[in-house]
Amino acid sequence: MTEICCDELGPSRVIHLYSPKERLRAFVVIDNTALGPAVGGVRVSPTVGVEEVARLARAMTLKNAAAGLQHGGAKAGIVADPSDPRKERIFRVFARMIKDLTDYIPGPDMGCDETAMAWIRNETGRSLGLPAELGGLPLDRLGATGFGVAECAEVAAGFARVELKGARVAIAGFGSVGKAAARFLSEKGALLVGASDSRGAVHDPAGIDLAALVEVKRRGGSVADYGKGDRLSRDEIFAVSCDILVPAATPDVIHRGNVGQVQARLILQGANIPCTAEAEKELQTRGTVVVPDFIANAGGVIMAAMEYAGRNEQEAFAAIAQRIRKNTRVVLERAAGAGILPREAADALARERVEKAMSFRDY
Repeated sequence: MTEICCDELGPSRVIHLYSPKERLRAFVVIDNTALGPAVGGVRVSPTVGVEEVARLARAMTLKNAAAGLQHGGAKAGIVADPSDPRKERIFRVFARMIKDLTDYIPGPDMGCDETAMAWIRNETGRSLGLPAELGGLPLDRLGATGFGVAECAEVAAGFARVELKGARVAIAGFGSVGKAAARFLSEKGALLVGASDSRGAVHDPAGIDLAALVEVKRRGGSVADYGKGDRLSRDEIFAVSCDILVPAATPDVIHRGNVGQVQARLILQGANIPCTAEAEKELQTRGTVVVPDFIANAGGVIMAAMEYAGRNEQEAFAAIAQRIRKNTRVVLERAAGAGILPREAADALARERVEKAMSFRDY
């Protein structure tokens, strides 16, 4: 069995779930609840494991703290194929298994959406990222995380000496977060030149028609089927010539084996833990600015917290812009002033807030 590393913050609970009847395996890691009930997405993948879930739960603790939210961090993983025709049954069984974990509030993550959150809410009475018809703020449809990435870019570009208007952008992982990030960055004047998904990639230095690429995906195709530019393998996206790279899918996609190919001057982590620690250090030595995940991609959880607090869509977007822009500036200024990685500066900022909250409780 995988051993989970523990420290002064957590995790407070690691729960393995199994339904013999449904042959369903799942994990929940509640990392820390000092700031309030833990919020974190449900990741659905045939390969998800408890160690990955634990790492993501810690990222949520830091993300919620850095964003100034009254929520702790947690994460769940369901070992299943997101395209399984039994998806509703899987989610309902999972929801029944976590019904008594009242300090964990599920939200959408890779492999699930607002409909899945509605199923969980129906079974447990708690979830975030609900359909608008149920009074929710549907994070994926509204593009909350991608909007936050674009707001982060507007601040971080100056630190990377990149002019956002006309900047060439590559998106590694053209899913819900990647598409939204591309849209909001385009609205700020950036130019999409590369995109990838699980089946391939495309690169066109003259610019990619975003609406056309979204339509290819809507019809069930891969970005590699775009029909213009160069068709690439999925992992070749990291070597594309660009100013801004947005890894927006799975963990550890930038690592020792490919970090030397990365040409971007600014990396905005739209996904959770998309770079290994070793890769982030090498990028720093080369002068590449890397904004860590729990600063750059906090838009989704900020909107989820606004939903939990009963705020409307306009208030949620205003909160995302204000909090992400402020935290991006604070973190990058601290990192530059101390000569440390932005992740180290962000980690210190978040830990200060969590540890202060822990000091007020018999935690």
